[in-house]
Amino acid sequence: MTIFNFHSEPLQEAWLDHYGHLNEAYYLVPFSNATWIMQDHFDIGTDYFDATGCAIYTVETHLRYLSDVRMPATMDIETLMLGSDAKRIWFAHRMLVDGRLCATAEFMALHYATREQRTAPMPDAVLAALKAAEVDEPPDWVSRRISLERR
Repeated sequence: MTIFNFHSEPLQEAWLDHYGHLNEAYYLVPFSNATWIMQDHFDIGTDYFDATGCAIYTVETHLRYLSDVRMPATMDIETLMLGSDAKRIWFAHRMLVDGRLCATAEFMALHYATREQRTAPMPDAVLAALKAAEVDEPPDWVSRRISLERR
């Protein structure tokens, strides 16, 4: 399984809630910061946007909160490529603090031509790099849905 270690960042005091742990809204911030670095790694980051007008737009996110995060903490974000096609990237991040899995986030993103305001195929080299980085088998926590139904 290919796991990228693109990003780490310290917990910010402003992100704490009244209970003294990372507020649910702020779990997404380090994941988003890791996504920017992931985009740069695959040559589809801000320089790519400036040159082409194409960007990666997140269209769906699934967050799982597994363990609370309290001060002081450094959040280490691991990234897994789950799949891709000409216009879509399916990826996930895991948040670890001191080696403890605290949260996961799964994303579906589109390659979007902002000037034309539509999706567009990614360059072949980008798609090849994404395909080469895909995990052999997705972790068991991806592709879940929320429901009250019993399985």
